[in-house]
Amino acid sequence: MAKKHKTRIAAVGDIHVHEEDSGKWTDHFKKVSEEADVLLLCGDLTDTGRISEAEVLAHELKACSIPVLAVLGNHDHDHDKVDEISKILKEAGVVLLDGDFTQVNDVGFAGVKGYGGGFDRYMLGMFGEKLNKDFVQEAVNESLKLDAALAHLDSEDPDMKKVVLLHYAPIRATVEGEPEPIHPFLGCSRLADPINRRNVIAAFHGHAHVGTLEGETSKGVKVFNVSKPILQKAGYELPFYFFEV
Repeated sequence: MAKKHKTRIAAVGDIHVHEEDSGKWTDHFKKVSEEADVLLLCGDLTDTGRISEAEVLAHELKACSIPVLAVLGNHDHDHDKVDEISKILKEAGVVLLDGDFTQVNDVGFAGVKGYGGGFDRYMLGMFGEKLNKDFVQEAVNESLKLDAALAHLDSEDPDMKKVVLLHYAPIRATVEGEPEPIHPFLGCSRLADPINRRNVIAAFHGHAHVGTLEGETSKGVKVFNVSKPILQKAGYELPFYFFEV
């Protein structure tokens, strides 16, 4: 039997590219291309969701010679330019995942932005005013999109190793460190359901800048908060977390 190729993943979230960041990421993207097989960008790619910021990032990514997979974050939605930002990044070769899936080597990747809603017994329920129900429904929808993408990967190969890419957290452990009152806005346990059910190897997210680097779901799936501020605080000189599958 042929030995399967090991895939080295590099991941980072919350890079918050500004208009004046031209040249700031070029060396980082060159270096990570030498050390990994695929790069995951876990949302908040731009600082305020402006087209000009996406254009800077697209130019910086020219230095990256490995596949780049990404989800958008809340900051990328801020100026309601999601379609324009998505087009710019796709033209730069980025594979944007929003309920979608792709494969690199023998690893399947599925991604959604995710949403808030709280964790475990403090998770918000579908009750009360319509605005509250809409908030909860958004997290439900994101969970369903993720489950559908993972199901497609299962249908292609039931034994495929699967990795999930998010912006919002699927578990509470990786947002711990943030003020507890804002936890419901940092992620939702509903996102963990398809991760547990579909035998995912690992999940990566960002969003919580002062959260915790590593945790796991109730089924033992590794979850990594790869927000750039957390990686920097942990002493990563190259602002990427590496994980081998």
